[in-house]
Amino acid sequence: MTDPQVAMLMMGSFVGSILLGFPICFTLIAMAVGFGYYAYAPADWMSHPFANNIFDLLVNQTYSVMINDVLVAVPLFLFMGYIVERSNVVSKLFYSLNIAARFIPGAMAVAALMTCAIFATAVGIVGAVVTLMGLLAFPALLKAGYDVKLSAGVVCAGGCLGILIPPSIMLIVYGAVSGVSVVRLYAGALIPGFMLAGLYILYVVVRCWLNPKLAPKPPKEDTDIPLGKLMMMLLTSVVPLTVLILSVLGSILFGLATPSEAAAVGAFGAIVLAASYRELTWLRLRDSVYLTVRTSAMVCWLFVGSWTFSSVFSYLGGHMVIEEFVMGLNLHPVAFLLLAQVIIFLLGWPLEWSEIIIIFVPIFLPLLGGFGIDPLFFGILVAFNLQTSFLTPPMAMSCYYLKGIAPPHIQLTTIFKGAMPFLSMVILAMAILYTFPQITTWLPDLIYGGY
Repeated sequence: MTDPQVAMLMMGSFVGSILLGFPICFTLIAMAVGFGYYAYAPADWMSHPFANNIFDLLVNQTYSVMINDVLVAVPLFLFMGYIVERSNVVSKLFYSLNIAARFIPGAMAVAALMTCAIFATAVGIVGAVVTLMGLLAFPALLKAGYDVKLSAGVVCAGGCLGILIPPSIMLIVYGAVSGVSVVRLYAGALIPGFMLAGLYILYVVVRCWLNPKLAPKPPKEDTDIPLGKLMMMLLTSVVPLTVLILSVLGSILFGLATPSEAAAVGAFGAIVLAASYRELTWLRLRDSVYLTVRTSAMVCWLFVGSWTFSSVFSYLGGHMVIEEFVMGLNLHPVAFLLLAQVIIFLLGWPLEWSEIIIIFVPIFLPLLGGFGIDPLFFGILVAFNLQTSFLTPPMAMSCYYLKGIAPPHIQLTTIFKGAMPFLSMVILAMAILYTFPQITTWLPDLIYGGY
């Protein structure tokens, strides 16, 4: 077999292994070491079986991951999110926004989406947002008589916004993989992220206006709160979290701090916020640290395995095979984007977003230059695409998160049906971005100038 054929066998073996259920990060490392032992084998390898450069490569890649400045922001933002999740801020936020939006059709659903958008901005973890909102907002929506499918769709779709809206962990990881500035990615994702949240809210308002039975109005005594008291509720629930988020994002976008520095300030601010609400206990702090370490370790080992795997794959000529094949198709840039997005969409069923970004997105990155595609624009499209994979049956992970904590009588198929209209909003948003890519590039170019 030629080296490129060995590279394709390597990729096929990896895909087959993960479909069989083997742990992905360790499978990557095992494949990289196994095929790398062949690729880097010296002529006298039998005399010196351990004198192989693959072992040096694995050590060097591990060291490179551990000293990567961009990845330092990952555990800090995760810690910030886990602390906020446990500080009882979200319940106060949801209740206040529900009262404030009482005159809008589908007020409680709109409040749930707004809470998801704000909470996702602070947390950036889909499973955490969907689970917490499923425990908090979903029972409240059902108790208020809201349509089950609409309620499920609101929680599932709103929980996925953390992938896109800064400070998204996914965008940090994409920046580390692609070499695109995380600051520019955050600026590029800001308008599309809130545009998608706005489309969700617009859909809910219009649908509840056309069919009021979907969202019955609450009794007047439940929402008849004096303006002064409402302002105080908003001041104590919305303002502190919003100030924390804006201080973190503002310092990043305006160049006052690097993402890692801003994440450190955000983590400290989350501790102060939790303490001010008297929700900071030793048990919650310990759990937050444990979850942060566990998730960060998973991401870092994925990077180690992926970078080692990619190095061996490229050394064997695998990337050249893929590049020559794609370039030989003579695709239009839009056709290439659609092909890449379809592949990523399909990968989103069996894989988590972290595995897709770290392992498979780098395959497409070298091809972007040949089609004249901005890597920043491509990254935002990938973030949108991963939203669809979280909402699309049969492997819609956000629906499974909600099913795990929903009342037993709520069927999974009902949750799927509720998520589908919001999936159409994601597709509409992607179509808008394809038509007007300036939505993504305008703010980064305005603040930081062109490349």
